[in-house]
Amino acid sequence: MKITRRSAAAGLMGLSALGSLPAWAQARRDGSLVLGMTLEPPGLDPTAGAASAIAEIVLYNIFETLTKIGPDGKVKPLLAESWEVSPDLKTWTFRLRKGIKFQNGEPFDATAVKFSFERAAGEKSSNKDKRLFASMGFISAPDAHTVVIGLKTIEPDFLFLIGQATAIIVEPKSAEKNASQPVGTGPYKLEAWNKGASITLGAWAGYRAAAAIKIRRATFRFISDPAAQVASLLSGDVDAFPRVAAARSLGQFRNNPRFQVIQAGSRAKTIVAINNKKKPLDDVRVRRAIAMAIDRKAVIEAAADGFGVPIGSHYPPSAPGYVDLTAVNAFDPAKARALLKEAGVSTPLELSLKLPPTPYARQGGEVVAAQLAKVGITAKIENVEWAQWLSGVYTNRNYDLSIIAHVEPFDLGNYAKPGYYWGYENPEFAKLLERINNTPREADRLKLLGDAQRLIAQDAANVFLYQPLWLTVAKRSLKGLWTDMPVFVNDLSGLSWE
Repeated sequence: MKITRRSAAAGLMGLSALGSLPAWAQARRDGSLVLGMTLEPPGLDPTAGAASAIAEIVLYNIFETLTKIGPDGKVKPLLAESWEVSPDLKTWTFRLRKGIKFQNGEPFDATAVKFSFERAAGEKSSNKDKRLFASMGFISAPDAHTVVIGLKTIEPDFLFLIGQATAIIVEPKSAEKNASQPVGTGPYKLEAWNKGASITLGAWAGYRAAAAIKIRRATFRFISDPAAQVASLLSGDVDAFPRVAAARSLGQFRNNPRFQVIQAGSRAKTIVAINNKKKPLDDVRVRRAIAMAIDRKAVIEAAADGFGVPIGSHYPPSAPGYVDLTAVNAFDPAKARALLKEAGVSTPLELSLKLPPTPYARQGGEVVAAQLAKVGITAKIENVEWAQWLSGVYTNRNYDLSIIAHVEPFDLGNYAKPGYYWGYENPEFAKLLERINNTPREADRLKLLGDAQRLIAQDAANVFLYQPLWLTVAKRSLKGLWTDMPVFVNDLSGLSWE
């Protein structure tokens, strides 16, 4: 039977009338856990793919990093037990934890760290943060438990960046097989992957703090349809659904004592990505016209059920140095039509609008297409699967427009990446980014960050829509869920049943 929003709501009322669910639906007393996810990852190696769904499963669970990012955005030690930085802020010395092994029995040491970071910067690397690792002028291992990294430029967020999934420490002998046979130092190992349905992780007995791990088995179920996500929670088939598309059913979850609802902030930026290399999109007037044709508030209502904050550049309000630029290229259909005419564009202008399977993209895409039509732009919607989006849009840049949420913090530097999928190239921005990376004084750096935000807003490099607010719905007896999400991660080691 096809599940619709209406049938899901009816099921919700029916279950409310039935009262409490049985014990198995309240908590899995055997230490198991089922989490819902919207997208299935294309592989399990976050150094080889851009999909955030990879990190949602493997980061801090299978793979570990030198540092660990907490829900408050603060950094603490993980594989590195301590560190120090030189007075010029360019040389970092890390002291590594001793006695740690990879899941295949090989030792974790400075050689593995050096290998991992040099591999990420290598010629064959497809790491989406390759630029970070290429900025490491040297990496040395003076002894088995010490790593020294010399940066070419100052990176004030270095400790945060090396706590992300792209900076995992891999075991050299097994690294090339990590996409399907991941080997890390974390508390969980891959137990099963039922393609198209679920991934199961099992607690690793050889983990250094195995006794502290309360969740012994965790299954990630992939459910893209919003109504089906709601139904999976109500039935008890799913224990927790981080970033669930359940805003329209939220009131009933909040009023049900069996559930907890967490509204988390994010560093994500939802945008209409524009292929700056395609004609006539290489004309700033056309890009500005597209931006002015779109009402951000209407998109937030449709795509995020109102759970979003409008943005005017590729920077969220929660980040240091944020500048409110929503007045730049603000909603103005009349001016949009005038700009298209000024640019010599004959209407209707036909453009492709390729949408990944996430609910926010599909629902928001309908509104964007309708708004563009009012200024003479025909956006032909093409719904694509996630793997198609990654290969066609992100890798091969075969698109005009797309809708996507960039969830990584501190990713303004993508606008200086040669060959990045939106094709924006402005030497002035690249110089500005270089100045930011070489400015040690925070107040000066934040001012330059504001200038960078203004530049890409004025260039209409993309249409900047909103910062999403993530919703998590879970059984009330599950403890340890993150209350904020500076990065996409499901840290199983901190979860437990009450």
